[in-house]
Amino acid sequence: MYYKGWYHLFYQYNPEGAVWGNIVWGHSVSRDLINWVVLEPALRPSIKADKYGCWSGSATMLPDATPVIMYTGIIQEIKDWSYQVQNLAYPRNSSDPLLREWIKPASNPVIVPEGEMNKTLFRDPTTAWRADGLWRLLVGSREGTTRGVAYLYRSQDFKRWTRVRWPLHSGSTGMWECPDFYPVMVGGWQKGLDTSVPSSARVKHILKNSLDTRRYDYYTVGAYDCNMERYVPDNPAGDEHHLRYDYGNFYASKTFYDPSKQRRILWGWANESDTVDDDKAKGWAGIQAIPRKVWLEHGGKQLLQWPVEEVEALRGKLASLNDRVIKPGDSVEVTGIQTAQADVEVTFEVLSMEGMEALDPALAYDAQKLCSLWGADKGGVGPFGLWVLASAKLQEKTAVFFRVFRAVGRNNTKPVVLMCTDPTSSSLSPNLYRPTFAGFVDTDISQGKIITLRSLIDRSVVESFGAGGRTCILSRVYPSLATGKNAHLHVFNNGKADIRVSQLAAWEMKPALMNGAQI
Repeated sequence: MYYKGWYHLFYQYNPEGAVWGNIVWGHSVSRDLINWVVLEPALRPSIKADKYGCWSGSATMLPDATPVIMYTGIIQEIKDWSYQVQNLAYPRNSSDPLLREWIKPASNPVIVPEGEMNKTLFRDPTTAWRADGLWRLLVGSREGTTRGVAYLYRSQDFKRWTRVRWPLHSGSTGMWECPDFYPVMVGGWQKGLDTSVPSSARVKHILKNSLDTRRYDYYTVGAYDCNMERYVPDNPAGDEHHLRYDYGNFYASKTFYDPSKQRRILWGWANESDTVDDDKAKGWAGIQAIPRKVWLEHGGKQLLQWPVEEVEALRGKLASLNDRVIKPGDSVEVTGIQTAQADVEVTFEVLSMEGMEALDPALAYDAQKLCSLWGADKGGVGPFGLWVLASAKLQEKTAVFFRVFRAVGRNNTKPVVLMCTDPTSSSLSPNLYRPTFAGFVDTDISQGKIITLRSLIDRSVVESFGAGGRTCILSRVYPSLATGKNAHLHVFNNGKADIRVSQLAAWEMKPALMNGAQI
């Protein structure tokens, strides 16, 4: 949240080690979303209602501009059986812009599971919104064995909460963790909206859930009726054919409204692909992705995402490559800068659409399987893209690329664009988890034959944005050779068609301040 000139990031944190457990709310603050200073943890287990951990939750700004936190605690009344509840916390001193201390009222817990609800799967309250004089928020849960639900609660005073008889929305997707619910403007407007802005002809709503069984975040775009207390996705198949914020290592995400620049900011957690022993050795595990600005694209079907503008302040020395044709089977190295930490923006032009491979209809909704089967080796139109964190002899490299397929079917004329990150050759270490990540890109490349790619490279992270942020993929990689000054960057083309690099700009990136000394 943004409060009195400071951005506040609260996060699940184990102060005793780089492994899961002993969870408190870590607390860091920043002036610019990029350079962070660590404070003392905001919430520690201290009452019966959170004795077994202070788990995920959200902050809400009350009408007097005081923030309040709602978070999940665990109560254990019988050995080996516990249930989850929702608690409140307020600043001890709201005039302190750093909000160093928080207090928990004696009324906790303020929301408890009832009746036949699944008491052990009842967590992660959202930021609340206000309509018709009542506060509302969602709590994630599961009904039965497969149905994820977003339970809706209402309150007049933020202290006493009543559950609405039916969920705001549900879907046969498994447990819903970390729900998020917020308004967006239609028509391609990038301006963010406060969470309490209602749906209208100019405003849609986004419902996002983290799928516990699959470990990814998906969302739908739809309409919210606060009188009927219903949310209806625009796409009836939206809960089945998932739109995702990110098609890589990205989970348990959360947005907030930034009033200082009138934008909505998305935070996501990038979990590890390294080993537990290596996590312990380096002393940390799991990071936050670069914060992203999010808005609804002009057609209203999906969100666009882009790194916040503040990250550009870290840019240093620039290398360029312009109007360069990459022949089939060729690659070109980008030289003159170090690329272990770099920001790369490139525009590709496909010079011929002949030779497109036919898309297997059985894989029309499974981009990850499609990418794992076809990979970054030889193809038709593509694969073309970047080799990042590459070693000198290319024994190690992470491929971020596009492939273009011919759609199969009478009414399918638009080529299908696949975006992939393939880290299977990213390291010589045999113990790493190296899944291939992929998503389809909703763009008609046959019209302008142009597609863009931006990749933020940060030693163990490759965070990529395709077609202006329509498809995003974050991957964790741990090269053993391609580190520091030994990391290289290439543009490659393994397709049959020539690819022109219309523009490429690559900047060295200075390190950000990550949890600097306490203040």
